[in-house]
Amino acid sequence: MNDHVLFLGSFVLTFTTLFVGSRFLNAKLEEAGYDFSRLILIGLEPKGDTTPAGKDSMSFSSSTIGYTHFVALALALASSAFIYLKFASPKRKPVLDPKVWQEFTLKEKVVVSPNTAIYRFALRHPDDVLGLPIGQHISISAEINGKEIVRSYTPTSSDDDLGHFDLLIKSYEKGNISRYVSLLKIGDKVRVRGPKGFFKYNPTLAREIGMIAGGTGITPMLQIIHAALKNPADRTRLSLIYANVNVEDILLKKELDDLAAAYPNRFSVYYVLNNPPEGWTGGVGFVTKAQIEKYLPHTADDIKLLMCGPPPMMTAMKKHLAELNYPAPRTVSKLEDQVFLF
Repeated sequence: MNDHVLFLGSFVLTFTTLFVGSRFLNAKLEEAGYDFSRLILIGLEPKGDTTPAGKDSMSFSSSTIGYTHFVALALALASSAFIYLKFASPKRKPVLDPKVWQEFTLKEKVVVSPNTAIYRFALRHPDDVLGLPIGQHISISAEINGKEIVRSYTPTSSDDDLGHFDLLIKSYEKGNISRYVSLLKIGDKVRVRGPKGFFKYNPTLAREIGMIAGGTGITPMLQIIHAALKNPADRTRLSLIYANVNVEDILLKKELDDLAAAYPNRFSVYYVLNNPPEGWTGGVGFVTKAQIEKYLPHTADDIKLLMCGPPPMMTAMKKHLAELNYPAPRTVSKLEDQVFLF
């Protein structure tokens, strides 16, 4: 409300100043013997013009001045309306509240593999934004068998996506929240709270970022990759090692390959499979120290190395990184750490 009053007040003041100033200038020019309408439409005319200065001429001049003021007023109003709608109209605040659980409705489900889907949840208004900083995540809560279970997930969408947020979730037979979400029907709701986490991406964070992801650990990486590559002012180089069991487990592979093809100087991806198909040209087995050394940036003060995946995989990666002289990640990673574990 205060922004509206300030905007309208500044508009009235500016327009009044311009209007009064134009009237004053008009009067001074007429006193000096210049026809204001001809000055505006043709150019400066010297005193003593041979044009008759009779009654009809004065009428023409007055009507032209009135017309000029009307056009100026219309243009000023149109310009002000555009500026107001573009810049001064109220923007909705971020929906997320780190202290309050909120419910959001499932509006769409897109299956991407036999046990994985993208779940799209609607925000309350079509122009709402979730309000999640790049690199952070949300908590989902549900009561399962009489107990409240909470798990963290990173949306693959961003605040450029209005009115909804997307979660890429792989369901497990013995999973709690993942199985709960997989059984949701369109129109069902989930309880969400956030943002949470200590990582917050920005274009000046590092010269180069290396990433190691396993399974659905791709979600925070994908969020950062999208944010970096779509920003023309961002020059951060990104390299990803993405490990899975089978080729069909590689989530959003086409999207990752398309990004690598579109930004060959900024993003690269190397896949590793436990059970590769015939003719596979990527890595085989588990991610190795040699692969990290070859495909990811070497340790330096201006690089980051991000990891997200199953705990056994992360334990093995920490050992490889120690042997390559990377700093050991803390139990709870902080933004300033060179090695960050989601």
